[in-house]
Amino acid sequence: MPPPKKNLAAEELEDIKRSLDFLTEEVSDVKLQQKTILELVEEVKALRIQNAEKDRQLDYLENRVADLEQYTRMNDIIVTGLRIKPRSYTKAVTADHGGEPSELEANSVEQQVAAFLQSKGIDVDCNNIEACHTLSWRNDDKTAVIMRFVNRKHKTALLKQGRKLKGSNVYLNEHLTKRNADIARKARYMKKQRKIQTTWTTNCKVFIKLNGTPEEAKVIRNIEELDKYQ
Repeated sequence: MPPPKKNLAAEELEDIKRSLDFLTEEVSDVKLQQKTILELVEEVKALRIQNAEKDRQLDYLENRVADLEQYTRMNDIIVTGLRIKPRSYTKAVTADHGGEPSELEANSVEQQVAAFLQSKGIDVDCNNIEACHTLSWRNDDKTAVIMRFVNRKHKTALLKQGRKLKGSNVYLNEHLTKRNADIARKARYMKKQRKIQTTWTTNCKVFIKLNGTPEEAKVIRNIEELDKYQ
């Protein structure tokens, strides 16, 4: 005989109750997972803010270090393209006179540079030179010489006379850090491509002027800043 309808209804209600209980548990699990996900999202947002702040601090510190590094070179001039007599020659001269090779060698570089500049009508007073020595360079008999002046005005005065070296293949430039030298190099390349009007350095800062605009010169602190003018 078939079971009474009342028992069937009771079983159906029991099944529905079990289903509802199961769904309630599932919903609770979903809500718990959703809460966990939301907490993780908030944590990620907070970490992103912290990372952005750390990136800003890092950029600031890197710029400060770069500025300090450049400041130590503020009174320097790099002379390139000048033929300097070999050290062995200078030492032979010092040996004949019984002097200290290193001292006379340093003076020899300074005297050679000063003599060449003066031969081109450039006024340079050796009393204003604090140090003068050669740097390693890639050319064969040509070298690079660093001249450090006692103050910035003497360096600036010499740089202003650099136009007198036109055609000599000898150049006077500020002693830039690698970072600023890379910026200056890219700016010169962009000028050659006529993407900017002109570029120059003053007090070891790289300046550019844009094409067809009356705007004032822009200071370029990062090489990425030049990308928007490509």
